[in-house]
Amino acid sequence: MNVSQSGYFAWVKRTPSKRAIENMKISEKMNIIFKKGRGNYGKRRMLKELVHEGIFCGLARVERLMKLNNLKAKTKRKFKATTDSNHKKAVAPNLLKQNFKATSPNRVWTSDISYIKTGEGWLYLCVILDLYSRAVIGWSMSERIQSKLVEDSIISATKRRSYASNVIFHSDKGSQYCSDKVTQLLKTLKFQQSMSGRGNCYDNAVTETFFSTLKKELVYQCKYLSRAEAKNSIFEYIEVFYNRIRLHSSLDYMSPFEYEKRVA
Repeated sequence: MNVSQSGYFAWVKRTPSKRAIENMKISEKMNIIFKKGRGNYGKRRMLKELVHEGIFCGLARVERLMKLNNLKAKTKRKFKATTDSNHKKAVAPNLLKQNFKATSPNRVWTSDISYIKTGEGWLYLCVILDLYSRAVIGWSMSERIQSKLVEDSIISATKRRSYASNVIFHSDKGSQYCSDKVTQLLKTLKFQQSMSGRGNCYDNAVTETFFSTLKKELVYQCKYLSRAEAKNSIFEYIEVFYNRIRLHSSLDYMSPFEYEKRVA
């Protein structure tokens, strides 16, 4: 290799540079963070987690070290939402009008329904998010897409946020949300019902984004043999990872519950 004997032994005895030692320490921490983030963190979330750990470095360095350690975040897949709005039931006006800012908890709750494929058939998931922190405060799952799915989610959310009142409850115009039982339940709770414009997914973008994230980071990575298996997996993702661990870019890279706690 055209290297002198003395040069070779000098190279063998040479200690790693300060920069190389720092890179090794950062890489070790990045591998731990990447595992904690379940392979979902890109360079920006990785950088924020390093800062939380007291490690300060540039975004370019993080990107380079992630490539060197083969830490590649899961890629996005196309997401398709389904809404049954072909009905003649009364609909509520759009009170939100794409204003996705809430100054405190329990000002605006948003809700939607999505589906998960299992070996036993479809599993339907309804969630309720608090727009203030993007936290999932209520949810329910069922093999049938009925209004009870929404009712159970609302009841779940009100148990967690028992002090909530005069909340704007926003959803699409799906038949489940327009049902008499859901409408009456919201009136009993003294909530204001709000609905997106027909066929406009941007009017409920926050909840649509949650489902897109859920499917990218969890559902598309799994093959559920049963509905029970899917339920356990989704429960763990929402309550353990999403609400308490996962960094949210719109919350200054804090988890929803951490954001609520710090601001409070």
